[in-house]
Amino acid sequence: MILVTGTTGNLGHGILTHLIDRGVPVIASSRSGVGGSRQLDFDRPDTISLAGIDTLVLVSAGEAEDDVVIARHEAVIAAAERDGVSHVVYTSLVGEGDHLAFALAHRWTERRLRRSALSWTIVRNGLYADLFGSLLQWSGSQLTSAFGDGALAAVSRDDLAEAAAAVAASPHAHSGQTYELTGSPITAHQVAALVGVVPVDISLQERRKQLDAAGLKPFQPAMLMSIHTAVRHGFLARTSGDLARLLGREPSETVAVAAEAIRASDE
Repeated sequence: MILVTGTTGNLGHGILTHLIDRGVPVIASSRSGVGGSRQLDFDRPDTISLAGIDTLVLVSAGEAEDDVVIARHEAVIAAAERDGVSHVVYTSLVGEGDHLAFALAHRWTERRLRRSALSWTIVRNGLYADLFGSLLQWSGSQLTSAFGDGALAAVSRDDLAEAAAAVAASPHAHSGQTYELTGSPITAHQVAALVGVVPVDISLQERRKQLDAAGLKPFQPAMLMSIHTAVRHGFLARTSGDLARLLGREPSETVAVAAEAIRASDE
């Protein structure tokens, strides 16, 4: 039996859907237990039960400060060891993202799995195309970008969900593997062209001022700024063939996905 965590989120729900489409026995889980899913509250380790689960798909339990995310991941991995789970599929962060402000908890979790007695597969996800589009922000009638000429090897969230489902459906064929799941590089100007606008390039300092005024959670501006500067300076443009191999086809085009996120933000 496969259990997928975080199925109220978009990625977890997508993985669950692809597994169901494959006809694989699977259980949904969420913090609240909503919609008939199994309740798994990672903030209450004594309540976590993975009895009867062969393969666990651990969708990263952000968003929060590193100590909170790490404690959540430790709780569920310890439960997997205790309850006899055979294999864990973990949705991590692309290797090129080591310098991002939210990378540490992912790398800690990878290290924890490698040191465990569990069989594991790590799927290192590239940044979502829709996230890229949403970080191009409207200022009145102008679309602003702090990405400069930098490119992002963006990916479709559904492609990532399908790839994780493919691994979870045949876990032992992927045991001990780490996959880099990225798409073709896209730029802010390519995305904006589909919306019919030319983005106004702004500095990182200007973007930080916008984020500081946006009323975000305390840890979010640093995370978002790290994406802006990493893309701007060419650190997230490298692509890999891993996603195509897991999907058995070329990854989806992502420029249109990012453009749709821009349109949605203008509504």
